[in-house]
Amino acid sequence: RYLMLSRAHRALIRGISFTTRVNLPSTIVHNRLMSTSAARRFIEGHVNDVRPLEVSASKAWWDASVTGSDESFAQKTAIQNQLDAYLSQPAKYEEITAIREAIKKGASTDDDITKRQIDLLHSAFLEKHVPPAQLQRMVDLSNQVEKIFNTFRAHVDGKELTQNEVNKILKESKDLDLRRKAWEGSKAVGGAISPLVSELVEIRNNVAKELGFAHFHDMMLFLNEQTYDNLIKTFDDLDTMTRQPFEELKARIDAGIVSSLGLASAKDIRPWHYQDVFFQESPKLGNYDLDKLFASQDLIQLCSDFYKGINLPIDDVIARSSLLEQKGKSPHAFCIDVDREGDVRVLCNIVPNAYWMDTCLHELGHSVYSSKNMSQELPYLLRRESHILSTEGIAMLFGRLSKTVAWIDGMGLAPSDSAERASLKETCELALKGHLLVFSRWCQVMLRFERAMYAQPDQDLNKLWWDLVEKYQGLTRPEGRNEPDYASKIHIVLAPVYYHNYLMGEMFASQLLATIRRECYPGGKPAPPGPLGLVSNPHVGTFLKEKVFAVGNRFAYDDLTKFATGEYLTPKYFADDFK
Repeated sequence: RYLMLSRAHRALIRGISFTTRVNLPSTIVHNRLMSTSAARRFIEGHVNDVRPLEVSASKAWWDASVTGSDESFAQKTAIQNQLDAYLSQPAKYEEITAIREAIKKGASTDDDITKRQIDLLHSAFLEKHVPPAQLQRMVDLSNQVEKIFNTFRAHVDGKELTQNEVNKILKESKDLDLRRKAWEGSKAVGGAISPLVSELVEIRNNVAKELGFAHFHDMMLFLNEQTYDNLIKTFDDLDTMTRQPFEELKARIDAGIVSSLGLASAKDIRPWHYQDVFFQESPKLGNYDLDKLFASQDLIQLCSDFYKGINLPIDDVIARSSLLEQKGKSPHAFCIDVDREGDVRVLCNIVPNAYWMDTCLHELGHSVYSSKNMSQELPYLLRRESHILSTEGIAMLFGRLSKTVAWIDGMGLAPSDSAERASLKETCELALKGHLLVFSRWCQVMLRFERAMYAQPDQDLNKLWWDLVEKYQGLTRPEGRNEPDYASKIHIVLAPVYYHNYLMGEMFASQLLATIRRECYPGGKPAPPGPLGLVSNPHVGTFLKEKVFAVGNRFAYDDLTKFATGEYLTPKYFADDFK
């Protein structure tokens, strides 16, 4: 019970002797009961009104993402406008604010579940407490942008290329001109979207200022129970931790590119010489071909077998999902909990390679951290993940496994030849280290760019983007390029002030894995050193269900981390994983 209290409550408990009896005046007791009753009535009414709309919105978004049809996008927009109209009602906002203030003043502190729901609802109403016309314009712009992203294809030498085809060129082609054209073609979406991004940034900032925030970035951090001071301290610490090992790793990556592509020196390397359009993923390191390892495998069946073996079966999710490429479909990947009653679905565009093995494990990791593994007795509003970073952390924990020999071996995929196994081991160690370091530097760019974009939207954003890319990723900007390349990253437009949570999620994953190593292996002894495979260990699923999934959104992320691991979130376990 002590661990399940908020930090504020724990501080209060530490200051009160349990042997002291406190007699409250009858008026306070009466106010407490009245406030609790009002809070519960508000919650019940809200859920009854909003739940059907949220379910309909989720289904419409799913249909729009799978089909790309105008009708689905129009339906999605209409339902979202209804939701926004409900949350923007002034009377509702005033009522929830009054209830929350009464609770904060001590009128009701004995029902943590009700208090948590009121806090979450207040944030939801606060975000929408703006003129309806502005809300509707934001929804319209976001849907326009999403449709462009979903239907965009790079044009190269008169051909339309999917993102998978662009990625294949960057991974395999020795044709330097083709690589450049493919990279530039993939970035062209930024030019189509940047005017819409500018308008969205302006409206979002106006909304934030009307609500008393300096800009939209500050508002979103507040709504997500984060502060910029704490966040930037963590990122500055991570910058210091990762800079030298990243520079050493990148020197190795660059040497490989020079040799593979026949360049004169590392000074000639440009962004299209890397294997990812944003250099957010590490190129292939080591001699073992992980793509070849997965090329003949049924990735969906591998995921099904793995999750079943850890007591987190997913066959029902797979049956509802859309996992292969099709025309008009979103080229990205995501998981959605449609109704918070177990209707969980995943969208992917699977090609049998290492990237999609990671992505399948990742997205299906989201699916197990959902209402599927939460009690239906948990209130609707709390029947979801604790935080963005906690669900991303779970997904990343599982996605990482595709880069570990222990998982590959446990799934029966490792070669029997000793020399090949040694090569696989080295490649996997480099792949995991490369993933953590390269991705951490990319996240530095995303956080700092978004912050600066909302704080000073009139600056030269094209230049800012490449300044940050050069500083944190060590890439050389293309000569004379002055394009809105930042707008080609979908998260900046459609998932604003979100991306930093991926790196926080990696920290959460590392901390959870350290706990699993201590607690989830037979005999009560920690697992041996080295990356964990988790294969056929049902204790892993039991631990995650009891310590992470079952509590839903009862706790803020730091309290959840303490509850699950015994410590608040810290970067030290993340640092251990890339050493």
